[in-house]
Amino acid sequence: MADFHQNGIITTLHRLHERPIADLEAELGKYSRRRPMSLILPCLYSELEGDALPAIVDQLSGVDYLSEIIIGLDGADAGQYAHAHEFFSGLGPRHRLLWNDGPRLQSLYDQLDSEGLAPARPGKGANVWNCMGYFLASGRGRVLAMHDCDIRTYNRDMLARLFYPMVHPNFTYKFAKGYYARVAEGSINGRVVRLFMTPILRALTTVVGHMEYLDYMDSFRYPLSGECAMSASVAESIRIPSDWGLEVGILAEVHRTYGPNAVCQVDIADHYDHKHQDVSNHEANGGLAKMSADIAKALYRKLATYGVTMNPETIRTIKAVYLRNALDAVERFYFDAQINGLTLDRHKEEKTVEVFVESIIHAGDEYLANPMEVPFMPTWNRVRAAFPDFLDHFYDAVEADHDEAVGKRRG
Repeated sequence: MADFHQNGIITTLHRLHERPIADLEAELGKYSRRRPMSLILPCLYSELEGDALPAIVDQLSGVDYLSEIIIGLDGADAGQYAHAHEFFSGLGPRHRLLWNDGPRLQSLYDQLDSEGLAPARPGKGANVWNCMGYFLASGRGRVLAMHDCDIRTYNRDMLARLFYPMVHPNFTYKFAKGYYARVAEGSINGRVVRLFMTPILRALTTVVGHMEYLDYMDSFRYPLSGECAMSASVAESIRIPSDWGLEVGILAEVHRTYGPNAVCQVDIADHYDHKHQDVSNHEANGGLAKMSADIAKALYRKLATYGVTMNPETIRTIKAVYLRNALDAVERFYFDAQINGLTLDRHKEEKTVEVFVESIIHAGDEYLANPMEVPFMPTWNRVRAAFPDFLDHFYDAVEADHDEAVGKRRG
């Protein structure tokens, strides 16, 4: 249950009682006249075949305060794009589907690649970046929100609560992060936050000393949530990573540009469940091992910008402090589970910690071997500086794909 004090250096907006969704959405509808809202949904074609995304689309079909819904589609050929167009048709004329693998958008990415501005690799980060570009190109919204497409417990009041602090006329936030309890089906979930993110942040504080950036990151109750909202000015001015460090990278960029007073976190759900990643044991290129290694590298790179020197001895010290913190966390969550009648496999938790320990070392080795690596995609401001008409062409390409798909459906 949420407590009533402010934690850390960002504002926490607690969910203290159930507010009728009709009242909340009516208020958002009123605010939308001055601050129109857009939603972006990065997804893989395979998610259309799961059980989460159809339910999300059904919920969103009843939301009428949005100016547009932008869906970034990865992993789709021409036939699958046509099926996706039909799949999302229930969202009405305000939605647009970005066929990221289609010939029109690929041609534009080739243009960016000529100046070294294209995403280095496909993935969620590149998908989100593309969606942000279309959001800026369309000009239909002043505030955007995003969330994942694998949420099994999705309810549209999650979206309303996420948007609320960004559009209320008396609030001045530039960025809002969603959080929630990670308890579902009698188990405590959220292993990467519980057993990796929080312990490594506190290990870094122990090793390098207190820094506002580390205090800021440790203030988030769920820093790896895929649910956030931001103003258009944030969307056009931040650099985001193309790997699993996406959420950490976005938080770091917002802190760099705007500071903690422009940021809040908001309680958007009583419970939350989604598709879970495999631990992948000791395979560094898959599952939670890959995710945790990318997050660790993102943290190392950020600390370097503050003048923190990393070397093999520093990495080994971080690993040692992390391990002690993580094992303490396993014990605390085991006690939490017991008193609440929840399931938590202590042996499995400690095996997961062992994988994360290897991730810290693996990430350190990769970072030290290639400290000049820049996995960030450029800001959209930089793209516009290099290609002033690019967003116009990007918008036209998406619209051409849309019109062609509509024509085929009618034919």
